[in-house]
Parts: sequence; structure tokens; C-alpha cells
Amino acid sequence: MTAPEAYIASIGTSLPGEPVDNEQLAKALGVNQEWVEVFIGTRTRHFARDIGTNEVRWSLADLCAQAGEKAIANAGIDPAQIDFIVLGTATPDTLMPATVNHVADQLGLDQLPTYQLQSGCAGAVQAFDLARTLVTSTGGTGLVIGGDVCSKHLDLRRDLTDAAPSELVNFVLFGDGAGAAVLTPEPIGQRVALRRVLNRLTGLGRAPGQVIEWFGVADRDSDKQAIKEDYKAIEEAVPVMAVEILWELLGELDWSVEELDYILPPQLSGRMTSLIYDRLDVPGVREISCVADTGNNGNALPFLQTERLLAEMTTGQKALAVAIESSKWIKAGFALEKI
Repeated sequence: MTAPEAYIASIGTSLPGEPVDNEQLAKALGVNQEWVEVFIGTRTRHFARDIGTNEVRWSLADLCAQAGEKAIANAGIDPAQIDFIVLGTATPDTLMPATVNHVADQLGLDQLPTYQLQSGCAGAVQAFDLARTLVTSTGGTGLVIGGDVCSKHLDLRRDLTDAAPSELVNFVLFGDGAGAAVLTPEPIGQRVALRRVLNRLTGLGRAPGQVIEWFGVADRDSDKQAIKEDYKAIEEAVPVMAVEILWELLGELDWSVEELDYILPPQLSGRMTSLIYDRLDVPGVREISCVADTGNNGNALPFLQTERLLAEMTTGQKALAVAIESSKWIKAGFALEKI
């Protein structure tokens, strides 16, 4: 008997507001525009809050619901056919209720299981991992969502003249956004099989590459940095881990690199993504990237990449997506095949 499969029927994405370019960002933050362009290599990003007034215009739930609504519509199914929702995020709107339940409410969905996974750049892949298990074990149809509103941790009006480099980099690296996919037990819509998902913690004994603080009443006035990024450790480790993930997935699938049509590399920044792709050394494989235009919006990125992929992918083609979470060094990725 053939083992049950899970299929991506559709993708939907949501980016808040108009893109903010480096000139606008440098002016608002009082930083050097050339440094942003050369060191980060990202051209534009989107923010859920107004860069001038700091006013919040969209919540994470808003963006995730918009992406979910598009994915359901693109799949050509009735919302009532969704049997469960899984959300991966590092930046929930509130500690409670879980943001996934606000998303369900906005989508008009009730009486179904909801799951929220707290994770950084591996969260979207972890959501696919859980959803794939649920689809293949129950035969249900799931809505898989990944998104982040990173700007909630950053005061965009702050004077950054004396900011530590480990903090400053976060103001120019990140953006906001969300993505969603409808996962089905039978091939419909885009008819893309989710062949494999890799999700593995590899951080035993290693210092975190990134820390995001959660401030409560007792420490909300603390002088601790809200976000700390060891960019040098990330720059050194991520390309190596990306190569390991690529070959591990190929080995598990018994695919040769010659069979591979597309690679979706980790989306840290425009500059870092270019370095990672070069390190992967797969010149005949088409790169699908978006971070230079969208900013690093965390768990939205695999969906934004996959949306671009599906616009090009034809029957029989294969793709691998690689994602790495540097907060505690998680290897993640997934394999897709258009049938």
C-alpha cells in the first residue's frame, strides 16, 4: 500500500503597507544608508506600523488572516473544508489568547483544532511538519500559516546613534509579513507534493545566535536589549548548516542534485542569501529568493518563496527549501515535487 501523502494546493501571502526603501529607513533611524545597502543588501521591507508615527496599523493576526483567506480562495475550497489550523511565529500578538485563535475568528472558523508553534525562522517548517503529520494520519485538510511582526520589538523613532551593533542590525534586517498554505490529502489546485520535512534541533551546548526578550511587569523598564543578534556567529554557521541540510534532504529522498530544479535558500538578508547560495554550489539549480525585496519577515519567508516557486514550477519538477533558526541552531527544510 502506498504511504499517505500531503499536497500543497495553494499559497496566500500578505505584506503590510507600501515597501520602505533604504533611503526612507536610513532617514527615519538616523543611520548610514550606504551601510544598510552594502552590509545588509536588502532593498526594501514592509512594516506593520507607521515608520513615522510608530502607530500599529496591522496585527500579526490581521496579516495571517489575510494570507489565510487568499490561500483558501486560491485553493478553490470552502472555508468550512478546513479541518485544522497550524501557525508558526516568533512574535505572537499576545501571550494569551494564542494568535492562531484570533486568526480563526477573523476567518470565521470555529469548532476545529488550532495549534500555535513558538519558533523563529524554523517555525514555518515546523508548522508544515505538524500539518503534514495531521493530513497523512487523519485525511483532513489543513491551513498552515507562518508570520511575524518583528517591528513590535523595535522603536522606529529611537535615536540609534549609540546603539550596539548587535542591536542596530535588527532595525535594518527585519520586516513584517505572513504567508499561508492549504494542505490536502489529495492533489488539487497546485498539485505539489510535500515529499519530506526536516526539523531538527542541533544547538546542544551552543550559545544562541539570537535572543528576543519577553518583558513583563517586573522588567519592562529594564535596560536589556529587546533583541540581540550575534551576526558574526550567524554569518559563519548558517552557510555551513545550509549545505548540510541540502545534502541530508537529497540523501533521505534518494534524489541526485542533477534532478533538482529549484533551491529556496535561507533568507537572512540580501547579502547573506547571496553568500549562502554560492556556498551551496548548485549552479544548475534555479534560486528562488525574496528577502532583498521583502526584508527578513521570519516565518513568512518560506511561503513568500514558495509563492514565487509555484508561479514557475511545472509538472515533474523538484524543489528543496532550506531554513535555519539561529536562536538555538535548528536545521529545517522541506522537499516539493509538482505532479
